[in-house]
Amino acid sequence: MTTLPDLPASFAAALKLVDDAHAEDPKAIPSAADGDGDSENAKVPNELHYARKMTRWLAVRCPDASPTLQLACRAQHFRRWEIPRDSFPMTRAGYLTWRAKQKTQAAEKIKILLSSLSPPLPAEAIGRVAALMRKENLAADTETQVLEDVACLVFLDDQLDDFEKRDDVDEDKMVGILRKTWAKMSLRGREIALGMRLSERGQTLVGKALAG
Repeated sequence: MTTLPDLPASFAAALKLVDDAHAEDPKAIPSAADGDGDSENAKVPNELHYARKMTRWLAVRCPDASPTLQLACRAQHFRRWEIPRDSFPMTRAGYLTWRAKQKTQAAEKIKILLSSLSPPLPAEAIGRVAALMRKENLAADTETQVLEDVACLVFLDDQLDDFEKRDDVDEDKMVGILRKTWAKMSLRGREIALGMRLSERGQTLVGKALAG
């Protein structure tokens, strides 16, 4: 399995703080889905599971990722459970507003968390992590695009099948979502996605999305 460069001690300490926060997520999933559990009956907090998936796919997408990019990927959904999706209208506009709020809050909270380290990370590094999490300058910033690719890969790998089974998602909507996902990815991200081992249903949906 592809691995990432070891983090400097200060960034490793920061990553542990991030994971400790993820571990507070009240929603948990079976550890078998995470791959890091010691018991088939154990559970792992949902956001910790997601963060680990982000790191795994980052290693595939960018095996020489910088410490700031590694930290931003690990913190991508930082404390997301604090703003439930249903706290905004269940419309496209409501979704976009919720997503923007999530990015802003996550970036601000991660800045506070990283500044609490003793000694704290350099201000420049903290600002960079927050900017990556906000996906600033996506069109021109290579690392921001890598983060976007990784988020898309995690969606395909870990969330596609469950999302497709939702009562409010029919095939046409799912195909549209996959087309938007594909459009967000770089050429390298798409190459990796095409090599993923998706479920039979997932492969069918991706095929329909790319054929349109």
